[in-house]
Amino acid sequence: MQTATYRVPPPPTPMTAPDPLRASVSHLLSRAYGLPCSTAAQAFVQLVQPTSRFQLALDALLPILDSRGQLEQRILVSYILFSLYSPHPIAINPFKSALFATFNKERDAAVRMAGSGGLSENEQLVWVLWKILKGDGNDLGPYSPSTLARSPLPPKLRALNLMLDSDGQFADPLEQFVGESAQSADTRKDTPRQSAPIVLNVQQEAQVTPEEDEKNETVSHAMSLLLVARERVLTLSEQRFLNPLIRELTSPPILTSVDLPPLISFNPTLAHPILVALLANAPSTANPQGPFTYLDVLQQLPPTLPTFDIFGRLLRDETPITDVTTGGKTTIADLVRSEALGGFIHESIEWLEKAEREEREGLISDDRFSKGVQNLCRFYNSLIKFSIVDPSSDADSAEMMHFTLRNSRFEDANLLYRHLAMGKF
Repeated sequence: MQTATYRVPPPPTPMTAPDPLRASVSHLLSRAYGLPCSTAAQAFVQLVQPTSRFQLALDALLPILDSRGQLEQRILVSYILFSLYSPHPIAINPFKSALFATFNKERDAAVRMAGSGGLSENEQLVWVLWKILKGDGNDLGPYSPSTLARSPLPPKLRALNLMLDSDGQFADPLEQFVGESAQSADTRKDTPRQSAPIVLNVQQEAQVTPEEDEKNETVSHAMSLLLVARERVLTLSEQRFLNPLIRELTSPPILTSVDLPPLISFNPTLAHPILVALLANAPSTANPQGPFTYLDVLQQLPPTLPTFDIFGRLLRDETPITDVTTGGKTTIADLVRSEALGGFIHESIEWLEKAEREEREGLISDDRFSKGVQNLCRFYNSLIKFSIVDPSSDADSAEMMHFTLRNSRFEDANLLYRHLAMGKF
């Protein structure tokens, strides 16, 4: 007779609770792309006790650095690994070997891709690692990983031109690449088509001289200054250093259209040659609208003194450029006058009317409205004085005439209204 056998079920396997510290670090790494690198690194330091930082960096950060994950996250991890020991020289940073190995790997991949006519998506990571390993990692602190990841690099800072000297602890990256290329050639004797681009890359790398490497560092420092110019007023010496390199930094452009308003606000004098260079650039794959991308930005600027300053400079600039619409020749002044000035006046009036409403509702307590009316009217008077606008033309002055009449309680608006009215009759 067959009997059923009762078996005692095994005890349930206890589920390992997730480590709250690692969960917090993972959350930080996934959310901190928009924060300055220095802020994210400081948050990491505050989350992790000093005795746990090295081990957690080994367990949680290094795998991300070696992975093929998001570019922003790998940039952030690189900076955190650097910043943990940033008071000390990079030479004694225990993670230098890992950073150097990643630099070599990503640089070699980028060089091979460049040899075949492509562009590696990790070019910015190579540049960030190059800055860190050269001892200039602190320059990256004010910028977010997102900014660093999306900022185009000038040709001189492409991976092909970024070299690191051997310091006795690591193999020279050029020698390592040559060795790998030779080994690859031996293992692929039957496939000469694949080995040809690698030989070409080695020849190109051999052309990078110490003088060129020094120039690359100069361009890199200039790029850092250009990004800093969005956050503070540059000193005269910094502006003098940056001015001769503006053409290199704007073709292709380092700055995006989003970066221009703060740059103009802090450094209108520097913004003038930058805008001239940007407006002179022809449409490209990265910027199919060409100069109209930046003309749209000019129209949306607030009516402040730095804005009027930059418009005044541009409207007097006779630099010849190509008209992307007709293919003929025009000037910066004509382009800005025809494509941006009218829109700027309209948007300025809208901005001031909004400020007036907010002042009436008690949302603001400063004098931005009255000062704005004063400055806009004085700016428009100067446009009439230099014959940039025609007060007798309805197309030029109708909107401004209505605005000054409505705000004629202000002396400058009253004066401008009378001037416009006399031009009509």
